[in-house]
Amino acid sequence: MLAMVMRVVYIILQFVLFILAGPLLLVKATLTPKYRGRIGGRLGLGLKRELDVLAGVPAPRIWIHALSLGEVASAQGLVTALRRALPEAGLIFSAATAAGEAFARRHLASAVDCFMPFPLDIPLSVNRLLNVVRPDLFVLVETDFWPNFLYALQQRAIPALLVNGRISDSSWRWYQRGRWLFGPLFRSFAVLAMQTEADARRLVSLGVPAERVLALGNLKFDTAPLAAVEVNDRRQLGIATGSRVWVAGSTHEGEEEIIFRVMQRLLPRYPGMCLVVAPRQVERGAAVAALARARGLAVWRRSMGSPAGGQVLVLDSLGELARVYGLAELAFMGGSLVAARGHNPLEPAELGKPVVFGPHMEDFAEVSAALLRAGGARQVSEEEELFRVLDHWLAEPTVARQAGAQARLLVEAGRGGAARHVAVIKQLLQGGGGHGPVA
Repeated sequence: MLAMVMRVVYIILQFVLFILAGPLLLVKATLTPKYRGRIGGRLGLGLKRELDVLAGVPAPRIWIHALSLGEVASAQGLVTALRRALPEAGLIFSAATAAGEAFARRHLASAVDCFMPFPLDIPLSVNRLLNVVRPDLFVLVETDFWPNFLYALQQRAIPALLVNGRISDSSWRWYQRGRWLFGPLFRSFAVLAMQTEADARRLVSLGVPAERVLALGNLKFDTAPLAAVEVNDRRQLGIATGSRVWVAGSTHEGEEEIIFRVMQRLLPRYPGMCLVVAPRQVERGAAVAALARARGLAVWRRSMGSPAGGQVLVLDSLGELARVYGLAELAFMGGSLVAARGHNPLEPAELGKPVVFGPHMEDFAEVSAALLRAGGARQVSEEEELFRVLDHWLAEPTVARQAGAQARLLVEAGRGGAARHVAVIKQLLQGGGGHGPVA
C-alpha cells in the first residue's frame, strides 16, 4: 500500500515539474548536443528504424540497459558472454546518454541485435517502449533506477536483474535515510547481483529478501581484453616513435593544471616525453589545450584531425582512451585529485600499466584498494607526491614494469564474473528466481 501511495506522489511531482520546467527542459534538449535528437525516441516516438530491426529479433529477448559510458564499458564482457552462451537469444541494448550509446554502437554492434532508446520515466513513454520491445528479461547495469519503469515491468511479469551492483558509503547513507523509498525500489528486482559481499549485506539490511541477493564479483574485470596498440596508431596520433608516454585519463577541471605543472618539472629530466591528457568531458578539449599552452607546452588536439606532434596530446575524442593506454609506460587516473569520486583504473591495469591516483576513488574503492594491495598502483594526496611517484617510475622503468605486471595479474585473477551472471540470466529465463510484488 505504501509503495502505491509513493508511486502516486511520484507521478504527481513529475506532472508539477513538467508544468513548471517543461519549456526550459525542452529548450535544453533541443540546444544541448548530448541531448539533441534523443528526446523523441525516449518518448517512444519516431522508432520506425528500430521497429524494422526488432521485427527480426528472436525470443527470448533480453533488454540490457546502461546509464552512460562507464556502465556500458562494464557491460562489454557480459554482452559478449551472453552472445556466446545464448546465440539464439535476442539482445537489445540501451544507454541513457549519447556518449554511452555511441560507445555501445562502436563496441557491441557485433553482439547486439538492436539498439533502443531508454524511455523517460513517464507511464505513457514507458508503456509504449515496453510494448515495442516486449522483453522476456530486463538487465540493469549498476544504476539508473526509475520507479515507473520498474513498476511497469512488474505489472507485465517481466523479471528485472541488477548486475554489477554496488553501494558506496555515500549512497549507503542516503539509502538508510530513505529506506522507506529505496527498499521497495530494490525489492522490485527478481535478483540483485552485487559486486561484493559487503554490498549484498547492505541490500539485505534494507529489507531485500536474502535469497534475491547475490555477490557475483565485478564485471569490469571481464571487459574484453584490449588489442595491443600498433606502431601505426602512434603515428596517427602524432606521437614520435621512441618517445616515452604517460597518460592522464578521464581528467576533470582542476586536475589538468596540476598535471601540466608536473609535466613541466618532468620534461627537463626526460626530454622528448609525451603526455596524453583525456578530459572526461571531451567538449572541454579546447579549454584543456589552452591551459597547456599557457604553461608553455606544445600541444595538439586529437579532434582537430591530422596529427601535429608536440609535448601534450589532448585526447578530446570518444572511445580511444582504453587503447591509448597501451602506448603508455604509466597512467594517472582522473577524477581522483578533485572530489569527482574517481574513474576505472582497471583499463590501464589490464594492459599491464602501473596506475597512480589521488585520494578520491570512492566509486572504485574496492578495485583501487585491491590494486594498492597487489602493488600495481600508488595513491597520492597532492601534486608533490604525484611528481615523486611519476619521477620514480620513469627513472626506474623495471620497477614500473613490475608494478604493471602486478596490476595485470590482479585483473586476470578477477575474471569470471560474466560467466556467473550468465548462469543467473539463464535461470531467470527458465522461470527461476523470485519476483515478488513491491512491499
